[in-house]
Amino acid sequence: MKNGWEIRRLPEIAEYSIGLTYSPKDVSDKGLVVLRSSNIQNDQLDLSDLVRVTRPVKDTLKVRGGDILMCSRNGSKRLVGKTTLIGKLPEEMTFGTFMTVIRGKSNPYLAWFFKSDAFREQIGVGENTMINQVTKYMLDAIRVPLPPLSEQKRIVGILDESFDGIATAAANSEKNLKNARAIFESYLESVFTQRGVGWVESTIGDAIRFIDYRGKTPIKTAGGVRLITAKNVKMGYLQEAPKEFIAPASYQGWMTRGIPQKGDVLFTTEAPLANVAQLDTDEKVAFAQRIIVMQTDKTKLDSTFLKYLLLSGPIQQRIRADGTGATVQGIKASLLRLIEISFPKTLAEQERIVEILDALREETERLAVIYEQKLEALDALKKSLLHRAFTAQL
Repeated sequence: MKNGWEIRRLPEIAEYSIGLTYSPKDVSDKGLVVLRSSNIQNDQLDLSDLVRVTRPVKDTLKVRGGDILMCSRNGSKRLVGKTTLIGKLPEEMTFGTFMTVIRGKSNPYLAWFFKSDAFREQIGVGENTMINQVTKYMLDAIRVPLPPLSEQKRIVGILDESFDGIATAAANSEKNLKNARAIFESYLESVFTQRGVGWVESTIGDAIRFIDYRGKTPIKTAGGVRLITAKNVKMGYLQEAPKEFIAPASYQGWMTRGIPQKGDVLFTTEAPLANVAQLDTDEKVAFAQRIIVMQTDKTKLDSTFLKYLLLSGPIQQRIRADGTGATVQGIKASLLRLIEISFPKTLAEQERIVEILDALREETERLAVIYEQKLEALDALKKSLLHRAFTAQL
């Protein structure tokens, strides 16, 4: 530790208290704003969702500019320990009982400390662990590496500037990632809305054979034949997790409705509705409820073309328009069969379109990996800066 730095317990340099206890009868359209855990979003104060109370509130429970607001208890463990530094408020506000306000001369410095692993490790929060609450006794035990006030201001200035730059870079990467995906989706939609000459009109039921596993729940085992459920079917690909199995001896008796083949299209009928992927293996696999396996006449309709057709905006909209269910939307097989589709008459044209879409999707996925790696690198940079700041290396 550098000269002038010391380790101080949190109660030696700050005061803190839990917030206002109120009941539903205190809530009104008028009155004092109560800040809650939902008002801390991405380390910032979010005032888009406000609750007001009409009961009297002591001055000590009113939030002031420069306070640190901490979510000290919440049903969602990921929010516990989250903080934000309060700036200028548009009106007088208090804070709820699941919140803690921290006040002290070193608050700008402390606000950064509370975002660091140096703090989170002390309250027992790590990458794989979460806690239900941050108690007063836990805060009392917090040890803060504290430099002189001038050094605190220098560190705060560096972190403010650095994190602003990181936030801008992250926003640009996220925007580029969305743009890359939007280009693919736009081209995919154009293929099926600006059809060329020689396309034939049909329905899903007339063009495709269904192997329907809805309504059946298999007995699962620790190992054996892989079981594909609706959870594995994502938009355009099969996800390996969760890994579930049925006993090999049960396979023949279970798969009496039909045996799938590599390349067959998988469609989820509910929870979620209309996720589409292709079977990517020749190995034996079993299917659970909420999945329809779609098989094409390979002399008339290419399976990969069918996948893209079902993923396209126009077809997704038609399917969802025929969906039913107030809480969980689904579609009956009888209605799904009636969905109108169209496709090029020749396999050669279908395969040409698939080749273009495959190439564009591959490029989109390549860009997605690059942008996601950039976001991970920026997140690692934030952690590194905070670590250096509170170990006197900044």
